[in-house]
Amino acid sequence: MAPERPSIEKFSIHVSEAVLEDLRRRLDATRWPDQPAGGNWELGTDLDYMKSFAAHWRHRYDWRAAEAALNQLPQHRIVLDGLPIHFVHVRGRGAKPLPLIVSHGWPGCFAEMTKILPLLTDPAAHGGNARDAFDVVVPSLPGYGFSGIPATRGMGGFAIAGLWARLMAELGYERFGAQGGDWGATISTALGLEHPKHLIGIHLNFVPGSYVPHLGRGLPEPTDEELGYLDAIRAWRGAEGAYNQLQSTKPQTLSYGLNDSPIGLAAWIVEKFRTWSDCDGDLEHCFTKDELITNVMIYWVTQTIASSMRIYNEARRRPLQFDAAQRVTPPVGVAIFPKEIPMPPRSSVERGYNVAHWSIMPKGGHFAAMEQPALLAEDIRRFFRTLR
Repeated sequence: MAPERPSIEKFSIHVSEAVLEDLRRRLDATRWPDQPAGGNWELGTDLDYMKSFAAHWRHRYDWRAAEAALNQLPQHRIVLDGLPIHFVHVRGRGAKPLPLIVSHGWPGCFAEMTKILPLLTDPAAHGGNARDAFDVVVPSLPGYGFSGIPATRGMGGFAIAGLWARLMAELGYERFGAQGGDWGATISTALGLEHPKHLIGIHLNFVPGSYVPHLGRGLPEPTDEELGYLDAIRAWRGAEGAYNQLQSTKPQTLSYGLNDSPIGLAAWIVEKFRTWSDCDGDLEHCFTKDELITNVMIYWVTQTIASSMRIYNEARRRPLQFDAAQRVTPPVGVAIFPKEIPMPPRSSVERGYNVAHWSIMPKGGHFAAMEQPALLAEDIRRFFRTLR
């Protein structure tokens, strides 16, 4: 007798008033730290900015409006291996939409993709061609947002890739494309390594930070450009990588403060949006306060900051490994945004990936789907056009 297939249920967000009232109380009771004169953002999240952010959050931001907007998206949940997985599933408007699973990263969430969804699912309504339409699936990673929190360790990029392959099969997609940045790039890469027969192609707007190509006897020596990248990423990690070191080694210790203080949580997340985006130091050049707060709220109301950070520890325990026998064989497209965290050159990426498309973008940073949705959507469409 065949095992019973998991059911897919419709899902909508509703946060209780008690949770919102508790949040208001905590915001009102914030104990602000000191900051030396002229510190600005040099020492971390700026005090004056956070006070203005808190005032907006407490007195002007409307979660119910944000909740209603998110609930306009067709959301569902499915239980896989005992773990509820939340996902958005928007079917494309075109003759034969291509299935595409889009994975977010940290400190983002599924809501990052709200601007890009209509551009991918209904390109004809946004100046594109209906032949480029996608059926788009945007899951919340396990331990993020409205997906379940894993009760045991082991839910790293490879395990998530296995869940994504099963999710797409349950939705009726035998073969599909994958797209992602940040941890979404790691998960998409893991799909390409362990589930290549299901992949039409992979589009990345970030090359995983743990990517180390195979170098060995009989292979070309590293180029000057590749060695320069290694120097650049070492310098970046020295200046900006403390969060990664902490989240990959002792995430539980950090989680007590972030899960208890909404301002602590916001300060930890917002600083990354400023540092990693193409905003020239002005956060609101790229994002509105409401957009930033909605992202923070999804972590707050679901109490998932602790579980979200554990993926860093999982990656430390099982990093991406490339060797002479292991390579991402499905076609891969890469979009390089200029203010992204340092990215390896094409020659380095080609050592581990079957690179078929390489784009240098004119502007944008780490949160490309929010910062430059039109540019990212067009590059995704262009890459997959030849694979349909």
